[in-house]
Amino acid sequence: MTEHPGKSAGPAADKGALNPRDFDIFEFARSEREAAGVVRVSQLPRMLNEVPAEAPDRDTAFTWQVAGFVQQELQNDGTEGPQPYLRLAVHGGAWLTCQRCLAPYEQAFNADATFRIVQTEEEAEEFPLDDDEVEVIVGSRHFDLVDLIEEELLLSLPLVPKHEVCPEVHESLASGPDGADGVDSVDDVPEQEIETEERVNPFAALESLKKDGPGSKH
Repeated sequence: MTEHPGKSAGPAADKGALNPRDFDIFEFARSEREAAGVVRVSQLPRMLNEVPAEAPDRDTAFTWQVAGFVQQELQNDGTEGPQPYLRLAVHGGAWLTCQRCLAPYEQAFNADATFRIVQTEEEAEEFPLDDDEVEVIVGSRHFDLVDLIEEELLLSLPLVPKHEVCPEVHESLASGPDGADGVDSVDDVPEQEIETEERVNPFAALESLKKDGPGSKH
């Protein structure tokens, strides 16, 4: 795949290129458009801060896919109306610092989220917080998708970044501050279990999401 940072690809190319830094997210959802592209870590300043200076590659790339759709939902006036949604998937890798051996390692990212698009912050605050499947974002006629991508990547950062198997034990772990013997191997370093989740094709379940998602009737 040829990289074109900030350019759309796929189905959206037939309907006009999407500028991920500035587009009408409401129209995108109503038209049920789809787009895809590539964004580099150098375009994401907060993510770049997480990448160690000694990393082999500080400017890795993430691929993204986005799809808009609407669902009929009950409105405040008691009638049903179309509610816009956005589905976003981001895949790629970035170098982080292992907290066991303090060496850089490449962390895979597979973010996949669905967003209910509302008009105002007040609407967003009224949305129930117990819905784990859908997040809420305030839409705009000049929406910045790259900011949303960066936010999802930051939320996907591991609680304790680390190798699956460290190549070596850092000297600070091999001996204590007073020269006492430390651990003999990486296996002796206490670990905090981090739950991982298998990711599926980001849009494989889009049709079922439209049918069975929030606001659907059974």
